[in-house]
Amino acid sequence: MNATSSSSVINAQGLTRVYQQGPVEVRAVNDVNLTITPGEFTALVGPSGSGKTTLLNLIGGLDRPTSGTVVVDGTDLNDLDENSLIHFRLHRIGFVFQAYNLIPVLSAAENIEFIMLLQKASAHERKVRTQQLLKDVGLANLGHARPTQLSGGQQQRVAVARALASKPAFVLADEPTANLDSHTAESLLDVMEQLNREEGMTFVFSTHDPRVISRARRVVTLVDGRIESDAS
Repeated sequence: MNATSSSSVINAQGLTRVYQQGPVEVRAVNDVNLTITPGEFTALVGPSGSGKTTLLNLIGGLDRPTSGTVVVDGTDLNDLDENSLIHFRLHRIGFVFQAYNLIPVLSAAENIEFIMLLQKASAHERKVRTQQLLKDVGLANLGHARPTQLSGGQQQRVAVARALASKPAFVLADEPTANLDSHTAESLLDVMEQLNREEGMTFVFSTHDPRVISRARRVVTLVDGRIESDAS
C-alpha cells in the first residue's frame, strides 16, 4: 500500500485497460491516476468512448486492468483471486446501474434484503436495515411492491437502497439518471446528496447528465482514456 491509500477509499495508479478489436489495440483507460477520499461526491465525465464506464468497472473490480493497480479501502484488487474479489465486492462496494437490475420476482424490500442474505446477516438485522433504507430513499410504504409495480424512479431508488444495504466503503453509479425524466432524476439526486451529506457516503458517478455534473463537488473529465481535467 502506498502512502495515499490510508486516507483514501480508492487509489488507482497507472491504471490501463487495453482491448483487442481485431488487429487494433484500443486503450480504453490509459495510465490513469485517481484518488477518491471518504465522503466525496464525484462525477466522471467525458464523451462516449472516453473510458468512464471502463474506469468505473476497474475501480469496482468488475474488470481487471491490463496494468496498474487499484487499492480499494486498503486492499489491492490485484492481490485477490476471483472468489475473493466477489466476496470483497459484496461487502465493500455498492453498485447502481443504469438498468436498475432488480430481481423481478422479489419485492422492493426483498431486493434490498438480498445482499444482506448473501452476507449472512441475521433476520432481525436484515429487517431493521431494510426498513430504514426504504425510509431513507422515500419508499417506506412501498416495500411490498414488485419492480413492475414501481415507476422507473422508484426502481432506481430501490437500487440505491440495495447498494447501501451492504454498508459499502463507497457507491459506484453508472449513468444512474439516464432512463429518468427530469423531475424523477432531480428527486433521486436529492436522495443521494442527502445520504452523502448526512451519512458521509462516498459516491462516484459515471455520467453525461448535466444535472449530476452540476451537483458533483468534483468533476473528473476523461478523453481517450486519460484524465484531461480534475476540478473541484
